[in-house]
This record gives sequence, C-alpha cells and structure tokens, in this order.
Amino acid sequence: MRDDYLKEAQKKIPDANVLVNVVARRTTQLRHGATPLIESLEVQAPEDIALREIIDGKLSYEL
Repeated sequence: MRDDYLKEAQKKIPDANVLVNVVARRTTQLRHGATPLIESLEVQAPEDIALREIIDGKLSYEL
C-alpha cells in the first residue's frame, strides 16, 4: 500500500477505522473480479486501486 495514496485518502475519509473498512471491502470486491472504477497504465495492488478510487471520489460510504 502506497503511503501517498493513504495520506490523500485520509483527507476524504478522516476516520481511520472507516477508511480501513472501506478499503478492505473494496479490495475483496476487486479480488473477486469487480471492475476497477479508475483506469491505470501500471499494474497496481487491489489496495492501491481502492485508495485511488476513494481519492478520485468514485467510492462513497454510509455509517
């Protein structure tokens, strides 16, 4: 997991527990074949894809 993505995602979801849960759930979806909501020219880990989706505003959450 890239630190720069994590810091940017924390600006969108400041609660660390919520951020971890959102990333974990989305990572599971990606590993089971879900299509990424972002495009990337480089191969990235599912965790990094999930963080980039949060940064780009592609994922939302409810408490």
